[in-house]
Amino acid sequence: MSENPAQKQSVERLPDQRSSLITDELNKILAMLQGACPEGAIISFDFDGRLHVHVDVHSFEDLLKVEGILPILGGGTFHDLTRGETPHRPFHHRLSAIVDR
Repeated sequence: MSENPAQKQSVERLPDQRSSLITDELNKILAMLQGACPEGAIISFDFDGRLHVHVDVHSFEDLLKVEGILPILGGGTFHDLTRGETPHRPFHHRLSAIVDR
């Protein structure tokens, strides 16, 4: 009687090696921003082929502070700053920037 070749093979599972490289890098950027932005700032990201960060703050004075800090933070990581609308937050001011890292 011949043995089935499939019965002879033993396949071991590879260890789960999910890469967290992107998440780790985003968390580093987020921590850098949280340390530089006023308390209560809401920081979010979006990606459309380029990574964008949005910082929503309560006061116009806070917007000016963030606008002054962002270009020098992280050695020029944030550039092309723009002011814009804050979706679903009518009493906030938004500053957006492109992130190069």
